[in-house]
Amino acid sequence: MRYGAWGWLVHLAALFLLPGAAHASPERPLIWALGDSLFAGYGLPPRDGFAPRLQAALRRAGVAAEVRNGGVSGDTAAQGRARLLWGLRGLKARPDLVMVELGANDMLRGLPPAQLESNLDRIIVELKRRGIPVLLVGMRATGNLGPDYRRRFDGIYPRVARRHDVPLYPFLGEGIAGNRALFQRDGLHPNARGVALVVARMLPVVRRALPR
Repeated sequence: MRYGAWGWLVHLAALFLLPGAAHASPERPLIWALGDSLFAGYGLPPRDGFAPRLQAALRRAGVAAEVRNGGVSGDTAAQGRARLLWGLRGLKARPDLVMVELGANDMLRGLPPAQLESNLDRIIVELKRRGIPVLLVGMRATGNLGPDYRRRFDGIYPRVARRHDVPLYPFLGEGIAGNRALFQRDGLHPNARGVALVVARMLPVVRRALPR
Protein backbone atom coordinates (compact mmCIF):
# COMPACT_ATOMS: atom_id res chain seq x y z
CA MET A 1 0.00 0.00 0.00
CA ARG A 2 1.35 3.42 -0.96
CA TYR A 3 0.80 6.56 1.08
CA GLY A 4 1.25 10.21 0.21
CA ALA A 5 2.70 12.58 2.79
CA TRP A 6 -0.73 13.20 4.31
CA GLY A 7 -1.53 9.49 4.26
CA TRP A 8 1.56 8.68 6.28
CA LEU A 9 0.62 11.28 8.91
CA VAL A 10 -2.85 9.77 9.30
CA HIS A 11 -1.42 6.26 9.34
CA LEU A 12 1.05 7.16 12.09
CA ALA A 13 -1.70 8.86 14.06
CA ALA A 14 -3.70 5.66 13.89
CA LEU A 15 -0.75 3.66 15.16
CA PHE A 16 -0.11 5.91 18.12
CA LEU A 17 -3.64 6.96 19.04
CA LEU A 18 -5.44 3.63 18.87
CA PRO A 19 -3.78 1.98 21.91
CA GLY A 20 -5.12 4.76 24.09
CA ALA A 21 -8.59 4.85 22.56
CA ALA A 22 -11.49 5.02 24.95
CA HIS A 23 -13.32 1.84 25.77
CA ALA A 24 -16.99 1.38 24.95
CA SER A 25 -19.39 1.53 27.88
CA PRO A 26 -19.57 -1.78 29.81
CA GLU A 27 -23.37 -1.45 29.73
CA ARG A 28 -23.30 -1.09 25.94
CA PRO A 29 -20.56 -3.28 24.47
CA LEU A 30 -19.27 -2.42 21.01
CA ILE A 31 -18.89 -5.17 18.42
CA TRP A 32 -17.18 -4.62 15.07
CA ALA A 33 -18.10 -7.07 12.32
CA LEU A 34 -15.01 -7.07 10.08
CA GLY A 35 -15.65 -8.99 6.90
CA ASP A 36 -16.76 -9.06 3.29
CA SER A 37 -20.15 -8.91 1.54
CA LEU A 38 -21.61 -11.55 3.87
CA PHE A 39 -21.25 -9.07 6.75
CA ALA A 40 -21.87 -6.02 4.57
CA GLY A 41 -25.43 -7.09 3.76
CA TYR A 42 -24.92 -7.21 0.01
CA GLY A 43 -28.19 -6.95 -1.94
CA LEU A 44 -30.31 -6.31 1.15
CA PRO A 45 -32.00 -3.28 2.68
CA PRO A 46 -29.80 -1.88 5.48
CA ARG A 47 -32.11 -3.17 8.22
CA ASP A 48 -31.76 -6.76 6.96
CA GLY A 49 -27.96 -6.88 6.90
CA PHE A 50 -25.92 -8.97 9.32
CA ALA A 51 -24.89 -6.18 11.72
CA PRO A 52 -28.38 -4.68 12.26
CA ARG A 53 -29.89 -8.15 12.63
CA LEU A 54 -27.25 -9.23 15.15
CA GLN A 55 -27.66 -6.01 17.13
CA ALA A 56 -31.43 -6.49 17.28
CA ALA A 57 -31.05 -10.13 18.35
CA LEU A 58 -28.57 -9.24 21.10
CA ARG A 59 -30.87 -6.55 22.45
CA ARG A 60 -33.82 -8.94 22.48
CA ALA A 61 -31.59 -11.26 24.51
CA GLY A 62 -30.89 -8.48 27.02
CA VAL A 63 -27.45 -7.43 25.73
CA ALA A 64 -27.52 -3.72 24.86
CA ALA A 65 -24.73 -4.08 22.32
CA GLU A 66 -23.92 -1.84 19.39
CA VAL A 67 -22.84 -3.79 16.30
CA ARG A 68 -20.92 -1.77 13.70
CA ASN A 69 -20.84 -2.98 10.12
CA GLY A 70 -17.24 -3.50 9.00
CA GLY A 71 -18.10 -5.55 5.93
CA VAL A 72 -16.83 -4.51 2.49
CA SER A 73 -18.11 -6.41 -0.53
CA GLY A 74 -15.37 -8.13 -2.48
CA ASP A 75 -12.73 -7.91 0.22
CA THR A 76 -10.13 -10.64 0.49
CA ALA A 77 -8.35 -11.29 3.78
CA ALA A 78 -5.45 -9.16 2.55
CA GLN A 79 -7.77 -6.24 1.89
CA GLY A 80 -9.42 -6.67 5.28
CA ARG A 81 -6.01 -6.60 6.91
CA ALA A 82 -5.02 -3.49 4.94
CA ARG A 83 -7.95 -1.51 6.33
CA LEU A 84 -7.82 -2.88 9.88
CA LEU A 85 -6.19 0.12 11.54
CA TRP A 86 -8.27 2.63 9.61
CA GLY A 87 -11.45 0.82 10.57
CA LEU A 88 -10.53 0.66 14.25
CA ARG A 89 -9.68 4.35 14.27
CA GLY A 90 -13.07 5.16 12.75
CA LEU A 91 -14.90 3.42 15.60
CA LYS A 92 -13.81 6.19 18.05
CA ALA A 93 -13.80 3.63 20.88
CA ARG A 94 -11.99 0.35 21.38
CA PRO A 95 -14.39 -2.49 20.53
CA ASP A 96 -15.24 -5.15 23.08
CA LEU A 97 -15.23 -7.78 20.34
CA VAL A 98 -14.15 -7.96 16.71
CA MET A 99 -15.77 -10.65 14.59
CA VAL A 100 -13.41 -11.59 11.75
CA GLU A 101 -15.18 -13.08 8.71
CA LEU A 102 -12.85 -13.16 5.71
CA GLY A 103 -11.78 -15.74 3.18
CA ALA A 104 -14.79 -16.33 0.92
CA ASN A 105 -13.35 -14.07 -1.79
CA ASP A 106 -9.91 -15.65 -1.44
CA MET A 107 -11.58 -18.98 -2.14
CA LEU A 108 -13.71 -17.71 -5.04
CA ARG A 109 -10.58 -16.27 -6.67
CA GLY A 110 -8.62 -19.46 -6.07
CA LEU A 111 -5.97 -17.63 -4.03
CA PRO A 112 -3.43 -19.77 -2.14
CA PRO A 113 -4.82 -20.97 1.21
CA ALA A 114 -1.47 -20.21 2.83
CA GLN A 115 -1.92 -16.55 1.90
CA LEU A 116 -5.34 -16.48 3.57
CA GLU A 117 -3.95 -18.12 6.69
CA SER A 118 -1.10 -15.61 6.93
CA ASN A 119 -3.48 -12.65 6.66
CA LEU A 120 -5.86 -14.04 9.26
CA ASP A 121 -2.88 -14.61 11.56
CA ARG A 122 -1.73 -11.03 11.15
CA ILE A 123 -5.20 -9.59 11.76
CA ILE A 124 -5.67 -11.57 14.95
CA VAL A 125 -2.16 -10.86 16.22
CA GLU A 126 -2.75 -7.12 15.79
CA LEU A 127 -6.12 -7.23 17.54
CA LYS A 128 -4.77 -9.27 20.45
CA ARG A 129 -1.79 -6.93 20.73
CA ARG A 130 -4.31 -4.16 21.33
CA GLY A 131 -6.18 -6.23 23.92
CA ILE A 132 -9.26 -6.66 21.70
CA PRO A 133 -11.11 -9.99 21.91
CA VAL A 134 -11.71 -11.82 18.63
CA LEU A 135 -14.36 -14.20 17.33
CA LEU A 136 -13.21 -15.95 14.16
CA VAL A 137 -15.97 -16.84 11.69
CA GLY A 138 -15.06 -19.67 9.34
CA MET A 139 -15.88 -20.47 5.75
CA ARG A 140 -15.76 -23.64 3.64
CA ALA A 141 -14.48 -24.11 0.11
CA THR A 142 -16.79 -25.14 -2.68
CA GLY A 143 -16.31 -28.56 -4.24
CA ASN A 144 -15.44 -27.28 -7.73
CA LEU A 145 -11.94 -26.29 -6.58
CA GLY A 146 -10.97 -29.90 -6.01
CA PRO A 147 -10.44 -31.99 -2.87
CA ASP A 148 -6.87 -30.83 -2.21
CA TYR A 149 -7.76 -27.13 -2.24
CA ARG A 150 -10.85 -27.81 -0.15
CA ARG A 151 -8.86 -29.75 2.44
CA ARG A 152 -6.23 -27.03 2.74
CA PHE A 153 -8.80 -24.21 2.85
CA ASP A 154 -11.19 -25.82 5.33
CA GLY A 155 -8.36 -26.60 7.75
CA ILE A 156 -7.32 -22.97 8.07
CA TYR A 157 -9.97 -21.68 10.47
CA PRO A 158 -9.73 -24.36 13.19
CA ARG A 159 -5.94 -24.16 13.04
CA VAL A 160 -5.84 -20.36 13.30
CA ALA A 161 -8.35 -20.39 16.17
CA ARG A 162 -6.28 -22.95 18.09
CA ARG A 163 -3.01 -21.16 17.42
CA HIS A 164 -4.29 -17.85 18.78
CA ASP A 165 -6.67 -19.31 21.38
CA VAL A 166 -9.72 -17.46 20.05
CA PRO A 167 -13.30 -18.74 19.79
CA LEU A 168 -14.41 -20.04 16.41
CA TYR A 169 -17.79 -20.15 14.70
CA PRO A 170 -16.83 -22.91 12.26
CA PHE A 171 -18.99 -22.03 9.24
CA LEU A 172 -21.04 -18.90 8.61
CA GLY A 173 -23.36 -20.82 6.26
CA GLU A 174 -24.22 -23.51 8.81
CA GLY A 175 -27.92 -24.33 8.55
CA ILE A 176 -28.51 -22.44 5.30
CA ALA A 177 -25.91 -23.78 2.83
CA GLY A 178 -27.56 -25.74 0.04
CA ASN A 179 -31.02 -24.28 0.62
CA ARG A 180 -31.67 -22.05 -2.39
CA ALA A 181 -34.76 -20.55 -0.74
CA LEU A 182 -32.46 -18.83 1.76
CA PHE A 183 -30.23 -17.18 -0.84
CA GLN A 184 -30.50 -14.36 -3.29
CA ARG A 185 -30.56 -15.05 -7.02
CA ASP A 186 -26.77 -15.16 -7.23
CA GLY A 187 -26.75 -18.24 -4.99
CA LEU A 188 -23.91 -16.75 -2.93
CA HIS A 189 -25.45 -14.20 -0.60
CA PRO A 190 -28.16 -14.99 1.97
CA ASN A 191 -31.50 -13.26 1.63
CA ALA A 192 -33.20 -11.67 4.64
CA ARG A 193 -34.49 -15.05 5.88
CA GLY A 194 -31.05 -16.55 5.49
CA VAL A 195 -29.37 -13.76 7.44
CA ALA A 196 -31.95 -14.12 10.23
CA LEU A 197 -31.15 -17.84 10.52
CA VAL A 198 -27.40 -17.21 10.51
CA VAL A 199 -27.79 -14.65 13.30
CA ALA A 200 -30.01 -16.97 15.36
CA ARG A 201 -27.43 -19.77 15.18
CA MET A 202 -24.49 -17.47 15.86
CA LEU A 203 -26.07 -15.53 18.73
CA PRO A 204 -25.04 -17.88 21.61
CA VAL A 205 -21.44 -17.94 20.33
CA VAL A 206 -21.29 -14.15 20.13
CA ARG A 207 -22.67 -13.81 23.65
CA ARG A 208 -20.04 -16.20 25.01
CA ALA A 209 -17.28 -14.35 23.16
CA LEU A 210 -18.16 -11.00 24.72
CA PRO A 211 -16.06 -10.18 27.79
CA ARG A 212 -17.96 -10.56 31.03
